[in-house]
Parts: sequence; structure tokens; C-alpha cells
Amino acid sequence: MAALSTLILLLCAAKDVMPSSPHWKPTWPSYRVPVILPQSTLKLDKPQFDAEARLEVVSPCGPACHKSSPLPTYEEVKNYLSYETLYANGSLTETEVGIYILSNGGDGSRGRARTKRQIYGYDSRFSIFGKDFLLNYPFSTSVKLSTGCTGTLVAEKHVLTAAHCIHDGKSYVKGAQKLRVGFLKPKQKDGSKGSNITNSAIPEKMKFQWIRVKRTHVPKGWIKGNANDIGMDYDYALLELKKPHKRKFMKIGVSPPARHLPGGRIHFSGYDNDRPGNLVYRFCDVKDETYDLLYQQCDAQPGASGSGVYVRMWKRQNHKWERKIIGIFSGHQWVDMNGTPQDFNVAVRITPLKYAQICYWIKGNYLDCREG
Repeated sequence: MAALSTLILLLCAAKDVMPSSPHWKPTWPSYRVPVILPQSTLKLDKPQFDAEARLEVVSPCGPACHKSSPLPTYEEVKNYLSYETLYANGSLTETEVGIYILSNGGDGSRGRARTKRQIYGYDSRFSIFGKDFLLNYPFSTSVKLSTGCTGTLVAEKHVLTAAHCIHDGKSYVKGAQKLRVGFLKPKQKDGSKGSNITNSAIPEKMKFQWIRVKRTHVPKGWIKGNANDIGMDYDYALLELKKPHKRKFMKIGVSPPARHLPGGRIHFSGYDNDRPGNLVYRFCDVKDETYDLLYQQCDAQPGASGSGVYVRMWKRQNHKWERKIIGIFSGHQWVDMNGTPQDFNVAVRITPLKYAQICYWIKGNYLDCREG
């Protein structure tokens, strides 16, 4: 019975399938999203904040390794989706969750040592310059964390990022208690107050305006996994800001299968550390996928971790095109592919269960989280 329940939970299938019409548009599918609700909350000892912040996470377990892993039991899934909440005053709680379905009618090998750069052939990244781009959607949804990673605005006061930017799997990183989120804004030029004179040939210099984080949610799947192969599936965290950011944000959505993505391609923007102060945009094809991860070769550098991976598809109910975040860029992996080392960049997919959890963190009401 437990195994059956787990399969139902993990394989919440899309209701819509790809039509064969020649006028077909890539359309957001409708998902039956489960409900995840807090059951009990326990106060924990204050953390030490003694871990070093890492801008990427590496795992030798590739697609074949993940696909051959046994499905978790229902109790294991509940444990993975339970979560810790870190508050600005340093206090910490652990919340156990319940999961409900509401009726609507091979071991990888590390291979050779990884290189510092995660660039595949010609560097296809684009630095975004000028406030006309940086301050407009979708680029304006990308923000910088004070720990060095990237995040994405997903609500009026919430930022989605990678868990390893906050917690190394064993301890919270230095700076997590006083975590801040940076918003890129134009610098005020000396003597230019009230002036409309600009030089369009010179990119306008930008600066970060910082907002403190009120609380942070990290799933126990990451903490229990201790940043190992199981933890990779749960490398995401949600930050709640102390005040609204007043920018347009990007909604989250359940990740469709790669074959349903427009052109099989994903997009994301981040603050790669080899281009300090620049927002860097890229897109690329998905090479492989598991239930929880997307494997791709988007050019990226440390610092881009935590970027929201998004696609643009047709929203049938609203009769318009809509971008949604379907994953969180995590890091780099060397994978043994038939005896040959192959490197990938990896993104954590937003599954129906993760959507239900993140949406509840944002809205606090499962009734607002029924459609992925």
C-alpha cells in the first residue's frame, strides 16, 4: 500500500498530452498537484553558521545512476519534504509535513578531475547591459545573494535559490543568518539629479540595493542527504524578504518532460563570478533528464547557482504566452557515460510535490496551490 501511494505521489501525471495539430503551440500542461501541509513544528538549537559558502555542488551520480535508484517510500518522501526554517534572529525550527492527494472527480563514476570552467566549446553566454534590459522582465527577476549565488523573484517577498547557497548539507553557511538579497539598480550620476541627459553609447553603471532576508526554508531532503546524490534532488531553498521588492516576479510551474519544452530548450540568467557585476543570460538544449533533475550543457560559472530555469509556453486558460520557472540551476557534474567521462550542468526540476511545497511556503494556503 505504501509503495502504491508513493507511485501515485511521485508520478502525478499531466492531464494534457502533446496534440498532433500542425498549429500546435507549446502549451503549459495541467497537473494534479498533491497537498503538502505542516503537521508539527519543533524548535531546534541555534545553528553555528560555520560552513564555507560554496558557489556550486558536484556529484558523480549521473542520469543512469539516478534512474536506477529505487523509488523512495512514502515515509521517506515525507522526511525529504519536511523542512527547516531559519529566522533572521538565528532561531531555527523543523517542520514535519503530511502529503495528501485530493480527488478532483548503476553507480556513477567521478572520472577525471573537473576543470574550473563549465564552458562547452564556444562561450554562448550573453552579458546583459543597460537599464532598459536589466530593469525589465524577465531579466529583472534575477537577484544576487550575499553568499555569492543567484536567486529569482517568485512572489512579492520571496526568492527561490539553491539550498547549497545557504546550507552545505551539514551546517548553515557563514553569512546565512544575515543573508541579504541584492537588486541591480542604476547608479546615481554626480550632478545628474533631475537631468534627462544620457549617453546611450556608454552602458549605464549599476549597483546593488540590498534587502535583508526574514526567514529561509530548506527541505530536509537536502540536509538529510548531506549534499550527496540523494540531496541533489532537493537542492532548492526559499527566502522570504523583510519587505516587498516591488518588481514583477516570475511564477513557478511544474516542469514538463523535456520533449514538451519549446525546442527542448531552457533559459536562465545569473551572476557568474567571472563577470563581476554583470547579469549573464544563456539558453541551451536539455540533454537528459530524471524525475528530479535536468541535465544540460548551458555555459555557466560558479555564482550562477540558484538561478531560476524557465521556459515560455502558451497558457490555454488565460489565452496568452507565459514564462514560468520550472527548475533551479544547481551545479556541475562529471558523469561516466559508457566508460567515458562526460560533464553536465544540472538543474533541479520542480515536480508536483516540490511545487506544492514551494507554493505553500509562499502563499500559506494549499487551496491557492492546486494548479501547477
